[in-house]
Amino acid sequence: MNDIIPAILPRDYDDLKNKIALVRGVVNIVQIDICDGSFVPSQSWPYTHGNIEADPHFNKILNETEGLPFWEDLDFELDLMVSDSVKNFDIYTKLGAKRIVFHLCAVGNLQEFKDFLEGIDIYVRETIEIGVSIDVNENLENLFPLINNIDFVQCMGIDREGFQGEDFDEKVIDNVKALREKFPDLIISIDGGVDFDSAPQLLGVGASRLVIGSAIFNSTDIIGTIEEFRNIN
Repeated sequence: MNDIIPAILPRDYDDLKNKIALVRGVVNIVQIDICDGSFVPSQSWPYTHGNIEADPHFNKILNETEGLPFWEDLDFELDLMVSDSVKNFDIYTKLGAKRIVFHLCAVGNLQEFKDFLEGIDIYVRETIEIGVSIDVNENLENLFPLINNIDFVQCMGIDREGFQGEDFDEKVIDNVKALREKFPDLIISIDGGVDFDSAPQLLGVGASRLVIGSAIFNSTDIIGTIEEFRNIN
């Protein structure tokens, strides 16, 4: 059975809650796309008000008086499409995620980022899986020095990040092939452009997980759609 992760690009906290409710009890984890309007042009919760500190729900979560919606029932993967992912890593960890994804082109100097990964507190590493996302047109070799410091790689399947419903870029197929050949045991997630046409191709070349947004949430049968993706051969 394929590992399917619904991706939510929340307009606000209520939108996040409503979409999680649609897949609650169906999946074990959802991805929350956090967009700051700087690294990517779009903004999503908790940047809806322009500044994460201005969002009341975000502050309640940080103060541990509230949690992410339905946190008792499923886990969360935070896709940090933000320019401050390293600087504010400690803040993002307080949201209670099981996985956190950094975007390679947003982290700055790669050696400094590698040093940052190596310096993450051991308790954090025991409780949070760390992934790195790479753009479809980025040099894969930039990832290689980081492989031993991360738990998985997320390959983007679209050119424009921070939006859902974008066209699939077939160059990601070659990226997955290359990574699978060099790192046979690497967990490879695909995010962006995943639908019933692209999913069989991606799974066929070695993708481990499919992160799916619009193909799930624009469906008239969300549960049936997830099951269909899970059962692709």
